[in-house]
Amino acid sequence: MMKRTVILVCTVLFFVQNLPVFAQDSVPLFNGKNLDGWYTFLAKRGKNDDPNKVFSVQDGLLKISGEEWGCITTNEEYENYSLEIEFKTGTKTYSSRVGKAFDSGLLIHSAGKDGAFGGAWMRSIECNIIDGGCGDFIVVALKGDEEKFSLTTTVAPPSKPQPKGGLDYDPDGIETTIHSGRINRIGRDHDWKDVASFRGKDEIEKEHGEWNTIKCVAQGDTITVFLNGKLVNKAKQVKPQKGRIQIQSEGAEYFFKRIDLTAL
Repeated sequence: MMKRTVILVCTVLFFVQNLPVFAQDSVPLFNGKNLDGWYTFLAKRGKNDDPNKVFSVQDGLLKISGEEWGCITTNEEYENYSLEIEFKTGTKTYSSRVGKAFDSGLLIHSAGKDGAFGGAWMRSIECNIIDGGCGDFIVVALKGDEEKFSLTTTVAPPSKPQPKGGLDYDPDGIETTIHSGRINRIGRDHDWKDVASFRGKDEIEKEHGEWNTIKCVAQGDTITVFLNGKLVNKAKQVKPQKGRIQIQSEGAEYFFKRIDLTAL
């Protein structure tokens, strides 16, 4: 009996010791005081040159004015994490975005040269933040990047209604790989219009100016996106699988309350 008990205990210990370990400590990438851990990049100015305070901290919130195109970028690269941000739209738009949908984006797995794409952003995989389309995937890459930047997902088959732009994510759909373009998240209205405050008939986003939460879970070669607690997009065979994190300034005012990262 004693021998059998010892074998059982050893077996259990071996199983427990070899379980995958998931760290659960959340680390705030934004401290509510300043932009420590980040650098700024603006299309017409370059790195850490922001005289108009496109990126600032006000009353514990990160404010991105949108007045100039660019981003804030983490100093460090990250992989295997859950990233959760809480954000809301402001009231102002600029230049070509005046009167149009408020637009920003969370760019993960960012790699290469600052400003390589459009003079403003690193090449990356984008989880879009835009009126009526928060949670869309966009592959932010250039011609010739096909082997370095791509994702695979399942999309709505031709037998289903098709969107005017991009492809619809469908968990039961046809497997497709893209090297550029957009994968629409669940609930993105096919009648989407590029107008401020757009919300679809089956909208998941909260009303314009209210707080929303996006969570991107990047583990291995998979990215899963949750919007306000609902799974809205998922991709696998993602390239690359690590990189810096960028948050865009793209002609619209946004506020961010939390940017929390949990290592997996």
